[in-house]
This record gives sequence, structure tokens and C-alpha cells, in this order.
Amino acid sequence: MRIILTSLLLFVAAHTLHAQTVTRARDRGITIGVLPTGKWNAITDVPGVKVGHATLVKGDRIRTGVTAILPHDGNIFQQKVPAAIFVGNGFGKLAGSTQVAELGNLETPVVLTNTLNVATAIEAVIEYTLQQPGNESVQSVNAVIGETNDGWLNDIRSTPVRKADVLQAIQSAQSGPVAEGCVGAGTGTICFGFKGGIGTASRLLPAKLGGYTVGVLVQSNFGGVLQIAGAPVGQELGKYYLSDQLNNMVDGSCMMVVATDAPLDSRNLERLAKRAFMGLARTGGIASNGSGDYVIAFSTAGAARVPYVADQPVQTVPVLHNEFVTPLFMAAIEATEEAIINSLFAATTTIGKDGHKIEALPVERVMEILRQYGRVKGE
Repeated sequence: MRIILTSLLLFVAAHTLHAQTVTRARDRGITIGVLPTGKWNAITDVPGVKVGHATLVKGDRIRTGVTAILPHDGNIFQQKVPAAIFVGNGFGKLAGSTQVAELGNLETPVVLTNTLNVATAIEAVIEYTLQQPGNESVQSVNAVIGETNDGWLNDIRSTPVRKADVLQAIQSAQSGPVAEGCVGAGTGTICFGFKGGIGTASRLLPAKLGGYTVGVLVQSNFGGVLQIAGAPVGQELGKYYLSDQLNNMVDGSCMMVVATDAPLDSRNLERLAKRAFMGLARTGGIASNGSGDYVIAFSTAGAARVPYVADQPVQTVPVLHNEFVTPLFMAAIEATEEAIINSLFAATTTIGKDGHKIEALPVERVMEILRQYGRVKGE
């Protein structure tokens, strides 16, 4: 008992220290874009959205996990949300994408995990949905599961994620600050040759533009030539695609989830998703041949929800006019860019399968570079 208690205290102390020492890009004076952030600078700033993680770190070979994003508190299957998917580069296994494209809505939580555990996540989301009160007669569930390949650090062939892990991520989802870096589906990912992970950010439009919020969460696992706030950080560090130090670390994928409370239909949500991909480009990502880069966008606007059972043949919902969506596009670009940078700032050096080691972004050196280029606020 004493050994167990001591181990538990050490675990808590380590994670408390980590929470106290990890800072985000904005905390270091790095301002990306011009729009203000929401309270948490996270996807959870969008009302109703919750995020949960299940992190799997076992022995010296398992470095993976699950991240779940819930659009609202209720029964998502019974109250679906407008949604769309944009494929930047289709080298991936995004389950459920065709039904979202066909019907324009989302009926389950969005779950992110590793490439070879997509099937497990599908089973878990189906189980979760069928067990929801009110779904007793449901016989078809479109589980939306995204993935990136974490096989360099994680023993991916052992398919370590279990249904219980997926259910834990869904059931533990909450609002407020979101854990970033080496957590959940970001536990074993690599970004620009450094340790990647989960990152999030948000943007809040002024009242005169609707006061809407756009939040983004990313699972960063891709490469290119890193830029931060426009500064050529990757080049200055001498670590970038086609350099001697980083020739092949570009494949792997990036999942981007965009949420907004603006009343958008599927058509304009797809347009919003396309802008998120522009945010990835602003970080220096190149969408390599082997990188599956996808954006899932949804609206939480209550009046725009799609009931499973229609009580009348015509559904009348308010939809934002095309002329008023441009500020949302800008918000999605900025939030995606910052979410990716946050995933790098929060990640820590990780040793995984076969002794493979991926260093964290050298934040202090990066700060020197950003100061050199005048990218640090107040300096």
C-alpha cells in the first residue's frame, strides 16, 4: 500500500510540475494574428464543446492515446449538428466522412487516435451511441474517427488502444482549459521533426460582426519548414524538410477539428474548413505525399441542429449570409495556426519504441529567434 501511495504521489507531483512549467505560445508573448482569443483560447470556448483524453504510456513501446471532441452536452445522435469535411491530402483513414459529406451533419463525437486503432474507435463510438437513452431503436451509427500514424514512437502494430480507452476519453470530456502536447491522440506524434501533439486555440469576433467564436483543435503529426508568426524558425534551427538533418520527417498527417457557434450550414462549414488548411500552411506544413491532412468543421448553433426524428417535412433554420462569413474564415486561419504552434510548445521530449527519441521544440532557442525577427510582443 505504501509503495502504491508513493507512486501515486510521484505521479501527481510530476504532472503538477508539468502543468506549472509548460507555457503556451501566447504566454511567451507570441501573438499570432489580429483577432482576440476566447477565455480559454481553446476549442472549448465554443459553447457546449467538450474535450476528453485517454493517454496510453506503457513500458518503453506504447506511446499513443485517444482524444474525443463532443459538440454539445445532449444526445448528439438525436440532435445532430451541421458539419462538413475538407480533404487537404487524402492519405488517411477518416472513417464516416462520406456520410458527413452526403447529409451535411455529424451524429457522434469526433474521436482521434492512431492509424491502426480506427476500427476499435468505431466500435467504441457505436457502443457509446447505442447506449444513450433515446437510442434504443437505432440501427445505424456513423462514427467519425480521425487518425495520424504514430508508429515511430509507438508500437502501432500491437493496436494498444481498447474500447475502454475510447469510452474514457468520451466520458471524461469537459469544458474549460484543454490539456495539450503529449496527451491523448497526440502522445506519440511528431511535427516538423520535433515532438508534436494536441494543440488548441480560439478566436472571438467582435459584437458588430456577430460575436461568434471559432475554436480549433489539432493532432499535429506532419512536416515541412516550420514558421512561427512568420519567422523562419525551421531554417534558423537548421532543421527542416530537405535539409541534411530532416529529410524524411514529413509524413504522418494532421487532423484539424473546427467548431463554431455561428449558424453555418454544411456548405459554408466546408468553406470554413478550407480556411483552416490555410492555417496549417502558415506554419510551414507542406501536406506531403504520405500525410493525411483533414479538417472536420461543425456548428453548435442550437437552431441549426438536425433532429433525428422530423416532426414536420420542412425544417426552417437561420443561416448566416455569405456576405458575413469572411471574419469567420480569418478566425479559422488564425486559430489553426496558433493551435499547431501550441501543440509544439506544450510537447515534451519523448522516447518510445525501439529507443526512438524525439526532442521537444527548443523553446528558449526559438524565443531568441523570434526576438531577432521582432515577433515577441513588447520586445
